[in-house]
Amino acid sequence: MIRLEGVSKIYSTDVVLKNISWEIKKGEKVGLVGSNGAGKSTQFKILIGEEDQTSGTIIKEGNPKIVHLKQELDCNLNLSVREELESSFKDIQIVSIELSEIENKMKSLDIKKNAYEFETLVHQLAKYQAKFEALGGYKMQSDVEKILPKLGFSIQDADKLVGNFSGGWQMKIALGKIILQNPDLLLLDEPTNHLDLDTIFWLEEYLSSLKIAIIIISHDRYFLDKLCKKIIFIDRGTSEIYNGNYSFFVEQKSLNEESQNKAYQLQQKEIEIQKKYIDRFRASATRSSQAKSREKQLKKISKIELPIAKSKSPTFNFPDSPRSGKSVLNIKNLSHSYGDKILFFDVNLKVAAGDKIAILGPNGCGKSTLLKIIMKIISPEIGEIILGKHNIITSYYEQNQAEALSLDEKVIDLIYNKSPEWSQKKVRTFLGGFGFQNETVFKFIKQLSGGEKARLALALMIMNPSNFLLLDEPTNHLDLQSKENLELAIKNYKGTLLIISHDRYFISQVANRIIEIKDSKLFSYNGNYEYFLEKNKKEK
Repeated sequence: MIRLEGVSKIYSTDVVLKNISWEIKKGEKVGLVGSNGAGKSTQFKILIGEEDQTSGTIIKEGNPKIVHLKQELDCNLNLSVREELESSFKDIQIVSIELSEIENKMKSLDIKKNAYEFETLVHQLAKYQAKFEALGGYKMQSDVEKILPKLGFSIQDADKLVGNFSGGWQMKIALGKIILQNPDLLLLDEPTNHLDLDTIFWLEEYLSSLKIAIIIISHDRYFLDKLCKKIIFIDRGTSEIYNGNYSFFVEQKSLNEESQNKAYQLQQKEIEIQKKYIDRFRASATRSSQAKSREKQLKKISKIELPIAKSKSPTFNFPDSPRSGKSVLNIKNLSHSYGDKILFFDVNLKVAAGDKIAILGPNGCGKSTLLKIIMKIISPEIGEIILGKHNIITSYYEQNQAEALSLDEKVIDLIYNKSPEWSQKKVRTFLGGFGFQNETVFKFIKQLSGGEKARLALALMIMNPSNFLLLDEPTNHLDLQSKENLELAIKNYKGTLLIISHDRYFISQVANRIIEIKDSKLFSYNGNYEYFLEKNKKEK
């Protein structure tokens, strides 16, 4: 359907893409992966015509209709769900307005006095009615009503305002608008960000059922595994193709690098042996011809390239902290509401040292509120929150903590102000572990990407030792390598953890206990994420 051949994109300050080549066929579902800033979103902008490539060719079969579901949802909160879905039929709506204007003019005319003008309007009306029919105007309403149940809405929901629905439901509306346009290629940029697990499951099933081609930029490894049969890896402006899901890509990439490295080392060893022979016998009366022959062969050899060294990625290390007592947290008879909604009703929870608990539940069920109650940011309406008596040192990462950073401050100054006793070398070494190297430490925070801000916010949080971590969506905006490093740091963390995350792979790697919030109650599963899924399956 579409092929990129040798596509490059050069800005005045940076080379983002250099010699990118890949293709997508009809109905294919492809994952576009790579670190933050690798040029994934730039390729989307080039495909939809927002930007032009500097060089290279984009070949399209026919004129495929390409639509883009952006991270920032394009929804009018003041329209009803029906009106918002109908807004995707822009051509039909333009013709509909013309028809209304013609009909109003005809109503206001005196036919006897303005017979000629009336006849002209009749011809215009017929013309626009034919156009309206050709565009599918008469089946627009039925098309909208057909897609409503597929998106999970009832017919009654159609007349409710978009603003009355949560972010997950608004994403469904935005997706519905796109599907109603009958695209040939759908571009999805981080579609699972901020969605709860139930909505992510729904999205996986829905996208799987679509017969159109889809390219997905995502840091959700389970999501990529479920949907994609091909991975395009972007690294330092170049592309590599892997014909398999994300897990296959990770395994194959590692094997390729290992194999190439071995082949390179063997070839270098052989080249060194030949060079020594040539140097030794170049002037020999009996062996000079052999030496010259080997020298010619050496020049013709096809040299194996040394595998590109992996980009240095952020490294998260939690500093050592005094050990806590066995009892870390005891929640007794907690009841709490938000407006008219009861979030918790008479719930109890005990957390012991070494527990690494993932808190799961749909958006709006009270996950973030629970952490705020534990941190005493919110006072519970009823019940007690009792922290352990021995050495409990808390550290809290809020969901939007990265957005609270001082934008007009430089990265290096932010760390200095937090620890003025640190030397410049110590500050720069610390920041280097989070991917801030060389001149990037002097960037103003307002110049940073979402991923860079998230890493900086995490860096600030872990500067002070703690033995009880409360993390609310810490992986939002982190690239895959950063997530893997955070996973490793949490695995090595000796303290206790409460974590909210919609990243299922991340949860499966770090949690040894699951707490599900459902129907205003807390349900505890003393096992990892796979254990929780198995138990839930049996209960259903």
